Amino acid sequence: MTETPFRIGTFNLENLDDGGELPFEERIAVLRPQLERISADILCLQEVNAQRPAKGEPRTLRALDRLLEGTAYESFHRAGGNGTKLSDHHNLVVLSRWPILETRLYRHDLVPAPALRLATADPPQEEAQPVTWDRPIQHVEIELPGNRRLHVLNLHLRAPLAAPVPGQKEAAFTWSSAGGWAEGFYLASIKRAGQALEARLLVDRFFDADPQAFVLVAGDCNADMEQTPVRIIRADLDETGNGRLATRALVPLERSIPEERRFSVLHGGEGVMLDHLLVSRSLLGWFREVELHNEALGDELLAHATVANSPESYHAPLVAAFMLPD
Repeated sequence: MTETPFRIGTFNLENLDDGGELPFEERIAVLRPQLERISADILCLQEVNAQRPAKGEPRTLRALDRLLEGTAYESFHRAGGNGTKLSDHHNLVVLSRWPILETRLYRHDLVPAPALRLATADPPQEEAQPVTWDRPIQHVEIELPGNRRLHVLNLHLRAPLAAPVPGQKEAAFTWSSAGGWAEGFYLASIKRAGQALEARLLVDRFFDADPQAFVLVAGDCNADMEQTPVRIIRADLDETGNGRLATRALVPLERSIPEERRFSVLHGGEGVMLDHLLVSRSLLGWFREVELHNEALGDELLAHATVANSPESYHAPLVAAFMLPD
């Protein structure tokens, strides 16, 4: 039996845009070699900003198009931006060497927005208000060689920064009270965990239709492997306590990386693993190795204080190699 190698990667491009003070060519000079090194057949991207050609015209992914010029990705199939409504900031995009059969965005389609009456809101809230996710989940179904189908969920979960509470902020980064900040942090946790729950319910749908489904959850979860959002998506056997659910658990491929090198973000000198590739047991059978391209990673906390208009992304690309049986 012969096998075909293929690679799947994820990369947060850090507010990819061709506007602003920094010449976009400087971002291209840094980011394009990173994309070429990833050399992925399927690439999940986060934080792709959209641009308007002119006032009143629909947004496009002009900056991404410019970044991909001259690379193999330029001719790839694309999910995200093709006839879909784009946001100004933080769009999700999947690039694939192979045909894309279906793509859809999910946001409160499986998990209704919880309602919460805030304790610290000023003026006080008389009724509970919905708590909605900041971003959708992108589902892309890809046709692999050999008439196989791969379900990809591309994620960018909310960062663990306190969400706004009415009447509790003096400025963008200044809170009026410790209690207001605490409730904002609580709100952010609900949003992040809720979006993770919606991703897990989507994964369960795939397994309901095919217990041996090939599933990949990729992207920036803004949480490490042992924090609540990723634990919700993984659904490990020792969490569910039911052996019949073992094949529904997802496996984090970064476990193959030595612990001292296992970080995709540097924050104040501390390495944290916020970007993930989580795969089903069936897809794990094709897995061979994983790479984390963090050698040139800058410290996001120090850079924001000391570097003006940095062209870098402060997330490291993560890429896994597989062998596809012919």
